[in-house]
Amino acid sequence: MRSTAGSTAPTGTAARPEPSGPSAPSGRIRRFSAAERWVHRITGYLMLVCLVTAACLYLGPLAQLVGRRHLMATLHEWSGILLPLPFLLGLSSAAFRADLRRLNRFAVYDRQWLRAVRRRRTSPEARPAGKFNAGQKLYAGWIAGAVLVMMFTGLLMWFTGLLPFVSRTSAIFVHDLLAWAITFVLIGHMRRAHEDPEARLGLRTGFVSRSWAERYHSRWLPEAHAGGVSDAADEG
Repeated sequence: MRSTAGSTAPTGTAARPEPSGPSAPSGRIRRFSAAERWVHRITGYLMLVCLVTAACLYLGPLAQLVGRRHLMATLHEWSGILLPLPFLLGLSSAAFRADLRRLNRFAVYDRQWLRAVRRRRTSPEARPAGKFNAGQKLYAGWIAGAVLVMMFTGLLMWFTGLLPFVSRTSAIFVHDLLAWAITFVLIGHMRRAHEDPEARLGLRTGFVSRSWAERYHSRWLPEAHAGGVSDAADEG
């Protein structure tokens, strides 16, 4: 069947809109690639093992209930050492690297988002955001730094002669204090995720609804349609 002038679709057929990303379900747009979802999932599992085994080693009643202290210590040490591995493997993904660049940039609207939070404004219009809001960017930076400090102090506790001028007692103090801080921050992170089922769906399937993106990440939506990787034009 012939096409009309200026049209790429055959005469008598309706042109179909292009999906946002490969195999995008109708009415949904791609938010995360498979590599990004696996990085998040495996990192979460390793962090969970770290926290559970730490509780079994640190809390007396739980330690007595579980027992197997040597096994708990071994699992704790190796899950901590492996914690950066998903991140390092994820660097082979272009989508993951692009999201790291987004997380490392603070734009004008991110400061607007923080001001809206401080003033307890809840409407999405008062909290403009790109693919990640300012809270997610701050959380990502904080948790990355905290994990590095935990690994460093953990190695000092494991290999006591690694840095002779740093006492094991000091390493234990910092490690334990930061472990409690990470626990409370992760609880807050999971609480926020529990309140947003669409965000959780995006991490499970890679796709989110267009209406959700328009409501909470309006600055990212045009970029998602264009297939861009940076909102640097809005930086300031």
